Amino acid sequence: METVTAPAASGLISADSGPNSAVSGLDLAALAAANLTPVLGRYFERSWARGEGHRLYDTDGRAYLDFANGIAVSVLGHGHPAVTAAIHAQVDQLIAPCAAMGYAESTVRHAKLLAEFLPEPLDSIFFMNSGSEAIEAAIKLARRVTGRPGIIAFRGGFHGRTIGAASITSSNINYRLGYEPLLPGVYLSPFPSVYRDFDGDEARAVEVSLKHLRELLKTTIPPSAVAAMILEPVQGEGGYIPAPPAFLRALRAICDEHGILLVADEVQAGFGRTGKMWSFEHAGIVPDVVCVAKAIANGLPLSAIASSRALQERWGRSAHGTTYGGNPVACAAGIAVLETIRAEGLVENSAARGAELMAGLRAIAADDVRIGDVRGLGLMIGVEFVRDRATREPDGALCEAVIQGCADAGLLVISCGVEHNVIRWIAPLNVTSAEIDEALGIFDRVLHSVRA
Repeated sequence: METVTAPAASGLISADSGPNSAVSGLDLAALAAANLTPVLGRYFERSWARGEGHRLYDTDGRAYLDFANGIAVSVLGHGHPAVTAAIHAQVDQLIAPCAAMGYAESTVRHAKLLAEFLPEPLDSIFFMNSGSEAIEAAIKLARRVTGRPGIIAFRGGFHGRTIGAASITSSNINYRLGYEPLLPGVYLSPFPSVYRDFDGDEARAVEVSLKHLRELLKTTIPPSAVAAMILEPVQGEGGYIPAPPAFLRALRAICDEHGILLVADEVQAGFGRTGKMWSFEHAGIVPDVVCVAKAIANGLPLSAIASSRALQERWGRSAHGTTYGGNPVACAAGIAVLETIRAEGLVENSAARGAELMAGLRAIAADDVRIGDVRGLGLMIGVEFVRDRATREPDGALCEAVIQGCADAGLLVISCGVEHNVIRWIAPLNVTSAEIDEALGIFDRVLHSVRA
């Protein structure tokens, strides 16, 4: 699919802006200043004209290898032919019936196909529009089905910006600042951050984190009052931190013992991102509810929760609703995404290319003491910058300088982490070895230039 030639030494490729030539040279940031909200944070103040394959082109015609993917959204890259064809075909047929009006073929087919990619008994799909909406739905389902008020989430997690989702989010104080009182009945327990809190000792991280959770259930909220435990099996905004498999298995056992629903937030880590279709599969568990979004339709707004049919029947007819959820065009794109992942073996490609990327990043880290840790699964890898490896003091300024330097050199990566000191690598699932090497070369050169 990738047709763009390799970049010159500068890392930038000169290209015509394509059919939208009117955007050539436009400073869209300046044009937006008068009317577009100043509230939305942006990683770059660059003006984008088009995307092709694994590259974004700005309005000056320069190309950038896109290893950010709109924050894990463009899982197949830009303008993937199968997705584009599905969208065009569906637009010509049917665009916008409200789900409450009946059934659209692409919506029904997408639900069936998505269920095929999930383990039993997760066979019922409720479509919505965003990751935050999926989390809100999961909270509502859990409370109504169990008749319990309590929700336990884990420190450093990010679950969205709406009130319920923000209430269980603690990856950044700005997501909560000024919005109190948030949703009542929410309790936060430590997440086993192996590198930052436990000096790489995974067993100790699991032991201590479970000890705090059990103390919470003894001293603060009894298990009989807990509706759900919600977590990202790999924390995203919190720093690209995988939960140890033993921790996830212990949560599954605790939830089973006390009738608590286990909810996996797979919004960023799902759809093959971690080298398995779902990140919870690394622990060999099955959650009661799975929340998905981002990569689900390769850029169109769509999300879903999946659970057993029995659980959604207990939730009850009209207990939740949506106007735009399950939009036929978005679902047509979603079908194309799943069919492409299966046909092209992209989960396997994620694992293989992720291993190459991990090896390359760790080789670079071995020669640069400013990198404290390289971690992740598949093509969901975090590189953490520190001022001192012994103290692990975060270095967010260095991280930002490297990100902007990489962009200037033709590579898009973005940050995460409570201190914004982790670069997250989110290459498309169909990335090639050559593109991995290209990205590693740019990253290495920029690191050396920032040092100088």
